[in-house]
Parts: sequence; C-alpha cells; structure tokens
Amino acid sequence: MSNISEERELPWRVELRTAMKPKERTSLPRVKMPELDAEFRSHNNEEVNLGLTSQMAMLEAQRCIDCANPTCMQGCPVSIYIPKFIKQIEVGDFLGAAKTLKETSALPAVCGRVCPQEKQCEAQCIHVKMKKEPVAIGHLERFAADFERESGNISVPEVAEPNGKKIAVVGSGPAGLSFAGDMAKFGYDVTVFEALHEIGGVLKYGIPEFRLPNSVVDVEIDNLRAMGVKFITNCIVGKTITLDDLRDEGYNGMFVGSGAGLPRFMSIKGENLVGIMSSNEYLTRVNLMDAANPNADTPVYKGKHVAVIGGGNTAMDSVRTARRLGATRAMIVYRRSEEEMPARIEEVKHAKEEGIEFMNLRNPIEFVGDENGRVTHMVLQEMELGMPDASGRRSPIEIPGRTETIEVDEVIISVGVSPNPLIPQSIEGLKVSKWGTIEVNNDTMQTDIPMIFAGGDIVRGGATVILAMGDGRKAAASMHEWLLNKQ
Repeated sequence: MSNISEERELPWRVELRTAMKPKERTSLPRVKMPELDAEFRSHNNEEVNLGLTSQMAMLEAQRCIDCANPTCMQGCPVSIYIPKFIKQIEVGDFLGAAKTLKETSALPAVCGRVCPQEKQCEAQCIHVKMKKEPVAIGHLERFAADFERESGNISVPEVAEPNGKKIAVVGSGPAGLSFAGDMAKFGYDVTVFEALHEIGGVLKYGIPEFRLPNSVVDVEIDNLRAMGVKFITNCIVGKTITLDDLRDEGYNGMFVGSGAGLPRFMSIKGENLVGIMSSNEYLTRVNLMDAANPNADTPVYKGKHVAVIGGGNTAMDSVRTARRLGATRAMIVYRRSEEEMPARIEEVKHAKEEGIEFMNLRNPIEFVGDENGRVTHMVLQEMELGMPDASGRRSPIEIPGRTETIEVDEVIISVGVSPNPLIPQSIEGLKVSKWGTIEVNNDTMQTDIPMIFAGGDIVRGGATVILAMGDGRKAAASMHEWLLNKQ
C-alpha cells in the first residue's frame, strides 16, 4: 500500500480507519452481485441485478489496495477518481463517494449498470496482474449512486457563475448529457434539443428496463436540470430548427451527439417479409412506445419462435425482451463463435440463464414467408472460422453445402447501425467520412466548422455509453478553451 500521508495532495486519497495490508486485501474474494431468479425474471421487466448491500459494498471496497499509480483510472474514459470513491465506501462515507463520482461523471448510476468495466477500468486493476478477480468497480459505482438516490439526499455538482454564453446540444444520449453537465459546470447556458418525446436517447429507447430502469435515468437527468441544463423535446435540429436559427438566437457553440440510429440490414432474400424488423425499431417500440401493450397505438407482434441476428449487447437486449414478451423459443443467430461475441460476458450469461438458445457459427442466407407475406422460416448457412479480420476477430467462412431451415415467426436484425444522417445533411460544409460519421479533430472533438463539436456514435459509428460520455467530456473541455481564446 502507498504511504497516504506522503501523497496527500493526490485527489483520490482518503484517510482509512483500517490498516489492512495489501496481501490481506488481495486475498479477499470478490463479492458477487445478487440477481433475480432466472425463471422468474424472464417473464417480467424487473431489474435483473439487485445491487450490493452496504456491508457487501464495504467488504468489496476493502479489496482495493490503494495503488500509488492507480491504473484503473487509465481505463476510465471519464476519469473518475476510482480509488477515492472506493475508499470512501470502505469507511462508510457513501454520500461522499457519490459526490466524488459526480465530479467527473454525469451518469454514475447508469455507468454502474451498463458500462463494460471488464474491458476498461477493471481490466486495468492490479488484481488482474496478480491473476485474481478485479475489484468490482462497476458494482461499487452503482452502489454509491443508488445509495444517494434512495437516501433522498442528492447532491448537485457546483456550477460556475453564468458567463452569458449559450450552448446548444443536439441529442440527449450519453454523449450529449455528459457534455451538457460539464458545460453547465463551466457556467454556460446549456439547452439540449431532443428529437423524441423522452430525454435520454439510447439510454431510454435502446436499453430495456430489466438492465437499466428508466427511473434511474430520470434521476440523473433531473440532476442536470438542477445544474441549470434545459431540455427541449420533439425538436429535430436540421428540420424543426436549423443551425442558422440557433446562431440567430445567440448560441455560441453547438455539440452534436445525435447518435447512430440508422439500422443496417443484411440485403438477403425475404428480408422485407412481415415480422422482420431492426433491433432499433423493436427496442424503441417496446421501451419507449409501450408496444408490448396490445392496446398501444403501435403494438408489436409477440412472436413465439423469435430469432435475433447478431452477437452484440443490442442483440442480447432484443432476444431477452422477446423472451419476456412470451417467446417459447428465443434464439441468437451469430456467424462467429461465442468467443468472438462483442456482447458483455454478463449479458451472455444472463441470456443463457433465461433460456435463450445460442446458434453460433450460423448466418441467415434467406427468409421464407407464407402466402400472406409473413416470415415463417429462415435458411441458415453453417460457418467456420478462418483468419482474423481487421478487428482481430477470426473471419467467418461458409461451409459449402451445409445449410438448415429453422421455423420462425419473428426476426430481429441486430447487425449494426449507421450514423444519423440528418445533421450531416443539413449543415453545409460539415466534413463527413465515407461511412457518414462526422469528422473531428480527435484531440478536441472540434469539426471543421469551428463552433460545432461532436462526439459519440455520430463520430465513432457505434460505441459504448462510457466512450460516448468520454467524448462529451473531451468536447466540453475543448469548446470551453476555444470560447475563452475566442474572446
């Protein structure tokens, strides 16, 4: 353990009441997150992970050895003071831990639930180098944020005095919310424009409540409101209001976080049959439009034999949603092996527990329908893995003559998304890549139009919540500096 008294100036140091040695800390087993019973939860929308108790959180926090050089922070895109908030939990200062999280993260309760810590902060934990399980940083982040919310004693981050400058944010997803929070702290008058009727972007329409309850997202958004951030819904920048309109209204800068909401399809025979839709449409209708209700304006068909094509988190969300809507056979069809799946290990585990069937090394080559134009079957091509592709994953190769036909009455396509084209098309002179993403300076997130910055999926083409939030923070710091130098 590092000498705390000698490193008091570091922002993550906390005076400990215990004097456990590093060896004692690393010998403690990782605390396991309690979960709802798989059979029970697969028939309802209750949150699967139940959170840690205070005792469990304090015990897990003791596993942190308080490294002199906390490599876990290097794996965090929003630079949370990880050792500080963990040590605050260890000594029972739960509200202090929540406040520490809010110093750099606008959405700690969200990140504690959906961020892939196993590939980021936890992957950099010193325990991993010692061949042990990493400290459960994500579980502890969720615990601190949940404790504060449930206590009713919610802190609001400090904001600077108003500086008289107006900033527009396009999109209320994780990139836009993170950017808005940091700009509010700098003293700007921030307004977020959202095309849909709900604030939260992909956090609301793309992630089911069994993984991320809307009530949790709403509290994080209310915290931004308390900081002075304003929200306007049902407003499409590029249609309802233009960049020139924003300039005329006195806006000094704009951040584009409009996401990647344009679904990709497979371009195979039968893909236009009734009963086949994108995961974007499926999840948006269920999560945001109450489509599971048969009396809804746009009810969704509740298939009994449902195939979801893809292996990412969105595919897992879709197939687990179908299971909850009554599918007796819910399948993941993925052209690579399970080892190549981009979905979180936890999501794959939960899906299997809930009875999801995994059909790996298979790829649809045709959908077949009945005389009414509704899908009834899919033809699958068996695959094998060849050499690694540009992403490092082994490329799937067809096995000639090896196909099978499977009965389906609903198919959800989840093979990726493309950037929302509206903003790039509506702003003359904005530089866009051949993939439709907005091109930015990677160090500043500034576009070739100086007052416009961008981040998240509209720049990356598809990424995680936490990477989008990191883009938002970087863009806020850069825009603030640009505006100061512009005076």
